[in-house]
Amino acid sequence: MSFELLCFGNPIIDVFTSANPARLDKLGITEPVQHISMDLAEQLLEEFRAAADTVLSSGGAAANVAKIAAMLNTATAFAGCTGRDELAGIFTEELRAAGVVPFLENGSGKTGLCFAFDCGRIAASPGAALEFNEADVREDLIAKAEAVVLDGYMLDRVPLVQRILQLADRRGIPIVLDVASVFQIQNKTEAILQYSRNYPLIVFMNADESIAFYNTIKKINTKIELANEREKESFILKEICPVLKYMTEGEIFPVIVIKMGGRGAVVLAGGNIFREETFTIIPRNTVGAGDAFCAAFISAWIQGKSIQECAALGNKVARHILEVPGTRIKRSALEFLARVFR
Repeated sequence: MSFELLCFGNPIIDVFTSANPARLDKLGITEPVQHISMDLAEQLLEEFRAAADTVLSSGGAAANVAKIAAMLNTATAFAGCTGRDELAGIFTEELRAAGVVPFLENGSGKTGLCFAFDCGRIAASPGAALEFNEADVREDLIAKAEAVVLDGYMLDRVPLVQRILQLADRRGIPIVLDVASVFQIQNKTEAILQYSRNYPLIVFMNADESIAFYNTIKKINTKIELANEREKESFILKEICPVLKYMTEGEIFPVIVIKMGGRGAVVLAGGNIFREETFTIIPRNTVGAGDAFCAAFISAWIQGKSIQECAALGNKVARHILEVPGTRIKRSALEFLARVFR
C-alpha cells in the first residue's frame, strides 16, 4: 500500500444544525467556541440529531484535509483514535468513501463530537481522539509519505508531536501544521517558532491567527481593532508579512501560508512574499474551507507545482467547500480541478 500524504489528527463527527441561542444559553453554551463534556455532547446529539436540517459529517481539521486531498486524486492516509461506537463507523466509512486509507486506533472513550450551530456558536468534545499518543505513531507509515499533516490541536501532546516531527525530519519529509485556533497560537507561538527552526515545516494560519502570532512575537498586549477582511488584509501585508518574511529567508523551510478567506492568501517562502487573490462568495458554511485550502495547496505541492499554483488551487477548492456543510462534498464536484492540477 502506498500513499503520498499522511494526516495525523483528531477524529471528530461534525454536527451542523440550527439552534435557538436562548436554548444554548440554558445549556451553558455561551461562547463563540468552547469545549464541553462528553455527557453534554451526547445530550446535544440526542436532542438535535432528529431535526430535519441536521447534518452529520466526519470532521477534525486533519481528517478534512485528508478527504479533500483524496478527492483531488492525492493518495492519502489518516491516523487517529476513535471510540468503539456508531460514530466511529460513520467517520471511518466517510473517509473510505472519499478514498482515504484509515489507520485508526480504538480508544476507551467515545468518538469526539463538534457542534456547529447556525447562530455562529461551536461546541466540541474531542473524546477518544485525545487517547492517540506517541506509541501509536507508526514509523513505517511516515516512511511511505511525501508529506505529513499535523493537526494544530495536537500541539498540547508534546511527546506525540515531537515523535512525528523527528520521524518525518529524519527522512526529509515536510510537515504541514495548521495552527488550529487563535487560542492555540497564543499559547504555542514559542513551540511553533522552535519547530519551524528545526524541522521542515509548512505552517498554515488564517488572518486572525496570523495577527495573534504577530502580537505574541512582538509582545503587543493591546488588541488590534480591524473591522473587516479588507482591513485585516492591509495589516497583514504591511505589518505582518515583513516580520514573517524574515523568518523564511535563506531556507526552503519554513513556508508560512496565511489564509485570508475572501481576500485570498499570502505565502511566505525563501524570503519572498507571494500574493494570490480570489473572489468573495456568500458561504453556506465556512467550516472546513481552510482545511480544503490546505488540502489543495499541499496536493499541488506534492506534484511539484509553483507556490502561486498551490495557492490558486487552494482558493478554488475552498470556494467549493463554502457551498456545503463541512467537507460533505461530492467527488464529482472536484473532478475538473483534480484533472487540471494533475
